[in-house]
Amino acid sequence: MRHLIISLMFLSFYSVASDVSPETCPVWSSARLTQETRQLTTQLAQWDKDYHQSGSSPIEDAVYDNLRQKQQLWLQCAGQPVPVIAVPGGDDAVYAHPVAHTGLSKLRDKQDVANWMRGRKNLWVQPKIDGVAVSLVYRHGKLAALLSRGDGQKGQNWTTKAAFIPSIPFKIADIRPELVLQGELYLKMTGHQQSAEGGVNARSKVAGAMMRTSATELLNQMGVFIWSWPDGPAVMSDHLQRLSQLGFPVVSEFTLPVSSVDDVAKWRDAWFVRPMPFATDGVVIRQEEEPAGKYWQNKPATWAVAWKYPPVRQLTEVSGISTTTGRSGKVTVILNLKALKLDDKWVSKVNVGSVSRFKQWYVLVGDQVAITLAGQGIPRLDEVVWRVSERPQMELPDPQSYGPLSCFTPETGCRAQFLSRLIWLSGAEGLDMAGFDGATWQKLVDGIPLNSLTDWLTLNEKGMSAVPGIGIKQAQKLMAQIQLARQKSFRRWLSALGFPSFALTFAQQQQTWRQIQQLTPQDWEMTAGMGKKRTSQVLDFIHHQEVAAMIDALKQAQLPAFQ
Repeated sequence: MRHLIISLMFLSFYSVASDVSPETCPVWSSARLTQETRQLTTQLAQWDKDYHQSGSSPIEDAVYDNLRQKQQLWLQCAGQPVPVIAVPGGDDAVYAHPVAHTGLSKLRDKQDVANWMRGRKNLWVQPKIDGVAVSLVYRHGKLAALLSRGDGQKGQNWTTKAAFIPSIPFKIADIRPELVLQGELYLKMTGHQQSAEGGVNARSKVAGAMMRTSATELLNQMGVFIWSWPDGPAVMSDHLQRLSQLGFPVVSEFTLPVSSVDDVAKWRDAWFVRPMPFATDGVVIRQEEEPAGKYWQNKPATWAVAWKYPPVRQLTEVSGISTTTGRSGKVTVILNLKALKLDDKWVSKVNVGSVSRFKQWYVLVGDQVAITLAGQGIPRLDEVVWRVSERPQMELPDPQSYGPLSCFTPETGCRAQFLSRLIWLSGAEGLDMAGFDGATWQKLVDGIPLNSLTDWLTLNEKGMSAVPGIGIKQAQKLMAQIQLARQKSFRRWLSALGFPSFALTFAQQQQTWRQIQQLTPQDWEMTAGMGKKRTSQVLDFIHHQEVAAMIDALKQAQLPAFQ
């Protein structure tokens, strides 16, 4: 949560242990490490100032925490002390909680949940509200204090803000000397779908409003979800009924009995997609029996756990930048990342797009980037959160040097596109040659070597098996595929060589390459029904010098389709 390291004022009941492996020190000079650490510290200080003075939150809590942890690491790497930043005082002075706030251990998967549930009885599931944890203290039926969670033992006094939050009753029908409730302040929503909308920064909005020195309209839009009543009714049904009578009805609607891990999974899935009145980031499973409040400590509870939703957006570091060139000459920039896990998928690369798009992002090695999963689980660069100060000029391929008629041979600067052409040639749209994947073509290009798209037709089993990484059995299988490829249809060969796809149907009707060469521009425009631009593209391909060389090679190889 936001400012976890600075003040611990917003650490929720739903805090969980991290399962991220520790990072190592960056491979920088001492001078650069000092420079980058200073820049990051300055940025964090500005975010802190904005947050504490105005309640504004320019970045997500998880992203802020990640950068704050990175600052700590870099300071340790540089042998420098980690600064202690004071929590603002004044009206927000720190007070002790009557009952300590516990945390929650995070379970990784369904099996972990099943293991935890085994042997326990009287279990209940609740949505894990994405808000700000607080204590409500009532004395003789009147609200005496509203405290932030803080470090679990002490929190800030937000009592004056309670008058502006209608969801918090000022009086309750219970006149005992002291009654303590723990819960979550949340932003009220209508029909919020977590699966589609995410957290919408709801927690930060609530925290920001509570941190402001003056009351804001946002306080009127807050709800409170009571997830703990230390020393309250022992039976959950009585517990929920009594909370409703006291003025906290929401909790009874979203606290449901479960007897199996499938029950928990059902509600977790349902609440993820169902319209809800608040943002959530998982579920909490709790048992009915709890120890007396005097035994609660500022550490994960033993009677409740969390099972979070897979994160949809995470921060990681750019570790390298590379490019690929497709068979049509499109240059694509790829960011290599420090591996991260998104929705049970390990992500180590993300496609940025074209060179011009990459320049718009202005991202370099060492930058911290936010990655999300787009449709069908494809990683997407969402934001450059923080940039290193040292920004050397990147040397990238010139997109103008590549196109549909470039790199039919592996000349200097052409290896990537040439390999892409070979992969297409042996793929489903080409000759459909089993075993000829990218790795195989790379071995052949390096080991033979191949100097054109047709050189492989002259290979024999002995030469194939002599290529490093290709044994005799694989060579036999590959040679069998070559023999099959020789018999493929005229259309498949045209497609394999890169003939413009929009003209394939008309081209194959000519049956021979000579007939295709004899077609006039008017034939392509009038008979094939193509415009001048596409006609020009077809003719450029047919009469290209490298294409003519390939056709001659196919004729010499005595392929039936080119006789």
